[in-house]
Amino acid sequence: MSQLPIQLPIVQNWSCHSCGGCCKQHGITITEAERQRIEQQNWTEADGVPAGQPLFVREGGLLSRKWWRLSHQLDGSCVFLDPQGLCRIHGKFGEAAKPLACRIYPYAFHPSGRAISVGLRFSCPSVVLNLGKPVADQRGDIRELVQLVVPENALDTPAPAIKRGEKSDWEDVLQVVDALDRTLSSDAPVIVRLLRTLQWMDLIRQATLTKIKGTRMKEFLGLLTEAADAEIPALPELARPSNLALTMFRITAGQYARRDAYGTIDQSLRGRWRLFQYGIRLTRGVGLMPPLRSELHEVPFAALEGDFGPLPAEADEILSRYLQVKLRSLHFCGRAFYGMSVVDGWFSLALVIPSTLWIARWLALSAGRTTWVREDIAQALSFVDHHHGYSPFFGSWSHRRRVQSLMQMGEIPRLCVHYAG
Repeated sequence: MSQLPIQLPIVQNWSCHSCGGCCKQHGITITEAERQRIEQQNWTEADGVPAGQPLFVREGGLLSRKWWRLSHQLDGSCVFLDPQGLCRIHGKFGEAAKPLACRIYPYAFHPSGRAISVGLRFSCPSVVLNLGKPVADQRGDIRELVQLVVPENALDTPAPAIKRGEKSDWEDVLQVVDALDRTLSSDAPVIVRLLRTLQWMDLIRQATLTKIKGTRMKEFLGLLTEAADAEIPALPELARPSNLALTMFRITAGQYARRDAYGTIDQSLRGRWRLFQYGIRLTRGVGLMPPLRSELHEVPFAALEGDFGPLPAEADEILSRYLQVKLRSLHFCGRAFYGMSVVDGWFSLALVIPSTLWIARWLALSAGRTTWVREDIAQALSFVDHHHGYSPFFGSWSHRRRVQSLMQMGEIPRLCVHYAG
């Protein structure tokens, strides 16, 4: 197999710091060959695997394809996670012996026309905090993973539509991506930069692009971005989001806040009823917040709407880097994101920011504070990005319609400003 060209996020660092988080929140699907290899490793109680603990679980039903996944301990951890947060397979046989799904995380690989763009999942705390070696210096290791998981015909993947209902080619899609990157790379605060992108992307949403191609697209984007920079020089004072918008937003942010680590969802009738009640409380937005996870306490809804002071200085860097990594890896549109167009995917990604800030407020209140700190932002973003692009909810028809409604109502910029202060 020939080497595929890859593009790495130059703004991102990452090394594994053995927190064990990924081993506690994901179900690891393995191939039959991986299952056989692990069986031949002859794991016993002397290796730390509890007596009677199965190593694998067979998934799938009578009418669907069956597959294997690694088993989990009673606390939800992978069967091979030791008390120090280390992988027993890695420790005994080396990294190459681990299942491929474990070796890949937190990387994500997406076709981008002429190359494979590399992104990272911010559900990993080390990614959020930018800890470790520059990703740009890990090209050899990443290329090895790309060779293992990306098919050679990946560069034949058709370009996503820039807007719904109109076909696009990779040249024009990448011109839009480059324009977004230029807007995000300015020195303005991250919320200001995000608002600028939303302004000119909304104009693209309303335009007919069938004759705006190549050089015309480049000129068109230049005019839009220059106008947005001039019209939004600083954080504007926008009207408070409407009650309808806040209701739709709470449904979305509540889904981001949920804990759905593998094996932790109560599928009983009582558990389903509890989730239904939580959904009703989020829709109404009065009284106490539902305790969607242990870190988020039952605090008053009204308290989340208060003044939390300016964002911590580090928050601007974290959120800016997040947007740039998702953008450059195309982890917001096309096959990498529920088949969404560039415009719809970007507005959906923009909703991550107020959702993160809303959850960060909730974390601060749960800790007895009415001002936020960097850790609130970082932890909230790890909650949110665990779901974004991976949870079926965010690819559902109902969520797509919700994003489109908020977009058409002009509410997404208002939500960004409302929860940033």
